Amino acid sequence: MELLMNVVDWSRAQFALTAMYHWLFVPLTLGLGLIIAIMETIYYRTRDTKWLATTKFWMTLFGVNFAIGVATGIILEFEFGTNWSNYSWFVGDIFGAPLAIEGILAFFMESTFIAVMFFGWNKVSPRFHLASTWLTAIGASLSALWILVANAWMQYPTGCTFNPDTMRNEMTSFLSVALSPMAMSKFFHTVLSAWVLGGTFVVGVCGWMMLRNRNAEHCRRSLKVGAWVGLVGIVLTMVTGHSSAVTVAEHQPMKLAAMEGLYRGSTEQPIVVMGLLNPAKTAENRERTFITEMDIPYGLSILATSDPHAFVPGINDLIDGFTINENGDTVNTISYAERIARGREVQKALALYQQAKEQGAQPAVIDSLKAVIDQDFRYLGYGYLEKPAEAVPNVPLTFYTFHLMVLLGGYLMAFLLLALFFAYKRQILDKAHWNKWWYRLAVITIPLTYLCSMCGWIVAEVGRQPWTIQDLMPNKVAISDLSAGYVQTTFWIFAVVFTALLIADISIICRQISKKSLTDLDSVNQ
Repeated sequence: MELLMNVVDWSRAQFALTAMYHWLFVPLTLGLGLIIAIMETIYYRTRDTKWLATTKFWMTLFGVNFAIGVATGIILEFEFGTNWSNYSWFVGDIFGAPLAIEGILAFFMESTFIAVMFFGWNKVSPRFHLASTWLTAIGASLSALWILVANAWMQYPTGCTFNPDTMRNEMTSFLSVALSPMAMSKFFHTVLSAWVLGGTFVVGVCGWMMLRNRNAEHCRRSLKVGAWVGLVGIVLTMVTGHSSAVTVAEHQPMKLAAMEGLYRGSTEQPIVVMGLLNPAKTAENRERTFITEMDIPYGLSILATSDPHAFVPGINDLIDGFTINENGDTVNTISYAERIARGREVQKALALYQQAKEQGAQPAVIDSLKAVIDQDFRYLGYGYLEKPAEAVPNVPLTFYTFHLMVLLGGYLMAFLLLALFFAYKRQILDKAHWNKWWYRLAVITIPLTYLCSMCGWIVAEVGRQPWTIQDLMPNKVAISDLSAGYVQTTFWIFAVVFTALLIADISIICRQISKKSLTDLDSVNQ
């Protein structure tokens, strides 16, 4: 078992490494794609060559980021087959469908029109070129849609049925998979947060230029578009963040409890604004949860259910299997111990079903075993757990990253409001003795936005552990039959390669920013 968990931990670390490096490039592609489409639209309407120069400047940075993002994304998809082959076998009929659509339709579309976008300035009409730029931005968002549909299905498996003859989950409703509440909330929340990153990136790069007294006119043009896109993005991200929390409360209550460090829930449950967790606290002891905390009354009940008096279950409530209904009555649900027992019964029934099929048993026997499987199949994954506490995610990591994400989100709202104000009232900033500190803050905000985005993904993925597929397949069942040494070796290879790619990306972008002068930008002709 120790050797198995070593393989699981290293496989998870490798996938997390790949995913997090990939996510360094994806949101900037989504955000900058929209921004350059808006800028080119302004150029198309005004025919002002200064807007053409500005569009081409940001388009160059977009292209560099896009290319390296594709490289890391391809490796990420291959890892499903190399490191998680049991998972791929179990749900390949479902999980593979949105990924196939992403590759055939969305990625093909953006890859086709990005060529026109970069090389068609003097070869196609301005209208067709503008359409190509918008289609590239839309194609990038469609790629994100189908990848997030696949990810959302892992969080909330729907639109499928289990076939005991093939030991695979098979899709029964594509629309249920594609339009599940988890998929829609995840897509909008993710793409809108990418607008925030794109906006702060533009504002931050302009801040870097203004510190060096270069490209002032270009920066003033760019700041307005970047600040508007970022501000709209952060407002809508907060709105979709609430809908995401409602979805999580309904379908992944254990994740919500971990996000709040909530072990015992209550009606009129407050939400923790800031807190320091007691490191000795676990689901298996009675230690106090927080060393210190500050909360808002009724906050979590409102966030999860929109009802300030609703009961929100904690970690131990879910493990023990009880809740409180709208009438205030305690209601027994299925405890995790019972889920484990039912999951093991399903596993036994599956083994007997396969044996009965091989021996040509009577149809009545086979049908009765299938009925047992169908009745409690949703608890199959629990049968692989040793004890209920194993179903609890890493509470400190989930709690702190969630609250850091919220804190940074509030900061970004304030920052982008100020950025938009200064973009239109630049004389105030130009005359202020502290304007260089503002530009430095704009530069620092770029990595802070990345940190906020990364925290969101850590909450989403760590908060659903130990599940590869929620309630159906834990990590230790999903992995391939590999040695720990093999996974460790490839982990470090990927770490070196991805770090080199990141350094190359930052280096090329910095050179592109540095080599442009105001004369270059304002004299570009179509």
